[in-house]
Amino acid sequence: MIVRTLAEAEQSPRRVVSRNWESTRLLLKEDNMGFSFHITTFYEGCEQEMCYANHLESVYCMEGEGRITDLATGETHQIRPGTIYILDKHDRHILRADTAMKLACVFNPPLTGKEVHDETGAYPLEEETAL
Repeated sequence: MIVRTLAEAEQSPRRVVSRNWESTRLLLKEDNMGFSFHITTFYEGCEQEMCYANHLESVYCMEGEGRITDLATGETHQIRPGTIYILDKHDRHILRADTAMKLACVFNPPLTGKEVHDETGAYPLEEETAL
């Protein structure tokens, strides 16, 4: 059994801070669950283009409001509390935070916690360096 709190994880290397967002990785590859689970906050006003070519991701909005644009279709969807979006086709997208957005994110395959977005907006398939 694994038990940890968000508050504890926020005070550890599991918290990663970027210019546009911060993410606390509650479950990582080393936890051997087959997926990783993150609480991520996109800062108000940020706009981030991403495409997870090597991962599938589902994202549930807990707080805040924003928009996601599918770059293949140009379609934009409102994101607000209670909305889930699933990037099931490695969708290239732009996420815009109209207010600070707190999101629960699941990645498959799991992240190690050391990944950095590359020039395409993706994470590498596997990073072997554990926390």
